[in-house]
Amino acid sequence: MKATKYYLAAFVAFLIWGFFSLGLKPIHHYPSLDILFYRVFLGVILMSLINVLFRGQIIKKDIAAFKNMLPNHKRQILFLTFGGALLLMANWFFFIYVMNHVSVKAASFAYMVCPILTTVFAYFILREKLSIWQWTAVGISVFSCVLLSYNHFMDIFYSLIVAATYALYLVSQRKNSEMDKFLLLNVQLLIAGLFMLPFYPVYSGALPTEGLFYICLFVIVVLFTIIPLFLNLYALKGVSSATVGIMIYINPIINFLLAVFYFKEPVTGLQLLAYSLILLSIVVFNEKLLFKRTKKQLEV
Repeated sequence: MKATKYYLAAFVAFLIWGFFSLGLKPIHHYPSLDILFYRVFLGVILMSLINVLFRGQIIKKDIAAFKNMLPNHKRQILFLTFGGALLLMANWFFFIYVMNHVSVKAASFAYMVCPILTTVFAYFILREKLSIWQWTAVGISVFSCVLLSYNHFMDIFYSLIVAATYALYLVSQRKNSEMDKFLLLNVQLLIAGLFMLPFYPVYSGALPTEGLFYICLFVIVVLFTIIPLFLNLYALKGVSSATVGIMIYINPIINFLLAVFYFKEPVTGLQLLAYSLILLSIVVFNEKLLFKRTKKQLEV
């Protein structure tokens, strides 16, 4: 039961992200870099206000804890926090670009590849162990991605970049578990904002005047950034990177359904088969959690 809340946090995070295209598509005519600029800047402002106004004691506690750490530990925390900020920033830019300028299905495919990369990175970097069932799920996922990649090489190229940046972010933040997660996310967005600030005057377009842009941006920052990222980091406190990684599949499945039924993008029988296999892989990977209650009932 203790781990259930962490599983639920990861599930809700990726469920929310699955509907991201609904907030992003209405402003697809704006440059990807502009959307990234304003997403990061507004996110920094909102999160900083929340932390300063309502979470002062937590900030003081984390600062005191950081000061008492050994020098090597401090360097590790700083490296993981700074590196996580850069990975998050890169992931956002490439995802926005793919979603708005390639296709919703290509963005969806990116998060099909991501769990596989997360599992592999976690296995080699964090030495996280996987059961036979979990390796079987990885194998099913690889096969489904091979099916999806057929005749779509550019989709693979863009998808691998998006997937690799987020997979590395997940794995790195699994080791960065000392700080309060909301404060950590605030610091990472602040780093990303400071890094991007010098580029804003040179690479940004004209200041948006359309009200729809700011409405969509607010929804993107609050509903599709702050809330799911916090839930994602919270989940990493109680479950492995590989487990959180495999739940990413919830995101592209919803994206795929939206692409087909809402955005009316064409779909083939091969793609339907591949996404069905993805659903199967989720069940297989989480069989221990999903069938735990059933097994207890059988024992009774």
